[in-house]
Amino acid sequence: MLYQVQIKVMPLKDLLDPQGKAVLGGLHNLGLTGIQDVRVGKNINLQIEAADEAAAVAMATEASKQLLANAVMEYFEVVVL
Repeated sequence: MLYQVQIKVMPLKDLLDPQGKAVLGGLHNLGLTGIQDVRVGKNINLQIEAADEAAAVAMATEASKQLLANAVMEYFEVVVL
């Protein structure tokens, strides 16, 4: 079967997010001062051919660990759509 899988990658909560801080500054410059924090990450959508949903999740998890996310600085979440 073909599965649509989304991987959400975000910076670890304990680490600074310079890109998020830059976006926050830009938003404040636009007058949107009510926004208190911004964290910038990425969404990666995969189409995976697998025998079942568990196999698709396992494949996406392995791809995330090996290539798509940096475990030192990021965490990831795998969601089947």
